[in-house]
Amino acid sequence: MFGFFKSRKSGTPDDAPATDVPQEAAVPPATEPVPEPPLPAVPEAAAEPAPRQSWAQRLKQGLARTRTAFTGQIAGLFGVGAKIDEALFEELETVLLTADVGVEATSHLIERLRARVKKDKITEAEQLKGALKAELGELLAPLEQPLVTGPAKPFVIMLAGVNGAGKTTTIGKLARRFQAEGKSVLLAAGDTFRAAAREQLGEWGRRNNVEVIQSQAGDPAAVIFDALHAATARGIDVVLADTAGRLPTQLHLMDEIRKVKRVLQKADPGAPHEVLLVLDANIGQNALLQVKAFDEALGLTGLVMTKLDGTAKGGVIAALAKKQPVPVRFIGVGEGLEDLQPFRAGEFVDALFE
Repeated sequence: MFGFFKSRKSGTPDDAPATDVPQEAAVPPATEPVPEPPLPAVPEAAAEPAPRQSWAQRLKQGLARTRTAFTGQIAGLFGVGAKIDEALFEELETVLLTADVGVEATSHLIERLRARVKKDKITEAEQLKGALKAELGELLAPLEQPLVTGPAKPFVIMLAGVNGAGKTTTIGKLARRFQAEGKSVLLAAGDTFRAAAREQLGEWGRRNNVEVIQSQAGDPAAVIFDALHAATARGIDVVLADTAGRLPTQLHLMDEIRKVKRVLQKADPGAPHEVLLVLDANIGQNALLQVKAFDEALGLTGLVMTKLDGTAKGGVIAALAKKQPVPVRFIGVGEGLEDLQPFRAGEFVDALFE
């Protein structure tokens, strides 16, 4: 070793091979080499974006929890070899009630099924399942009444609902929908009680490039009144008027929302042309109480049922059809802009049974 260092000092060339130490160890690399990442082992076809699901597929996926609570249990009742007897009807009644179909709607469906069994001489449980699907479709059919915006201009849509139901988000989605139909839209931030509601509506206005009439503080009726006048002057097609979220038991707030409607009618005797109540599907049977209270206060023309993808209580639509048959204009099964669609009874029932 000493001889090695001596030879280096005495002028041995740098590239001379050393006998005691391997050449690789004599001149280590300055940095460790970084290996190149391996190429992804994904075929080109798989790298392409997946095709967007159709509305029927998204609806079926969104109703998965309700379907499990509803037809998931029914499948066990209508299995191979099942007998159509009193015990089956009692079990079916329990399943329907568990799925939030409601007492009145459940009694109606059971009664109709009993009649079908006698009339059509049904003996197979699978046939009874088909009869249940048909009866449910007939029960929901009257709720299928699409919203038509016209011929009034501006066409004023007033939206009500409790906090958290998805009212402001629904307004944003409806604004985009009407724009896609070629209509001009103006938003009225009538929820003057919550700054967050005004900010959220303002954000939807920016996203959709739609003007929002609002006030930092003041009378919600005055804000919506100003919005109606602005829309009239500018030739706007549709006005979407937000209102403060409130519970039916908050009588002073219910009086306030009645005032909003009265003020609109003074500006335009036909306004509001549509009064929509936004319902969170998670509340189940409480939806009946909300519909009753808001209908008495405002005269509802339609419902929007949101968040059906997050609950097993979608059967409440059947309860509404029997006890509070206000048309369901739209249903929502997700956060996407396209996840709010017109209610179609046939599609809804198909998604429950498939």
